[in-house]
Amino acid sequence: MKKYSVTPNADVSGWFVKLEDVAAEEEYFSKDDAIAAAEKMAQENSPSKVEILDKYHNIIEEKTY
Repeated sequence: MKKYSVTPNADVSGWFVKLEDVAAEEEYFSKDDAIAAAEKMAQENSPSKVEILDKYHNIIEEKTY
């Protein structure tokens, strides 16, 4: 199962979508855009999981596809 994470950058001015916590796939200006992109990637690569993290890297939401 692939794992995508949505995390804010250091100053929370942008959001990264990462695959398997390796390198950022893409950076987005809004959290909603980043979540939508991660969900789309996860749906296209099912089975997958999307984890949405806060600025402290705590999981605040998790979705499985």
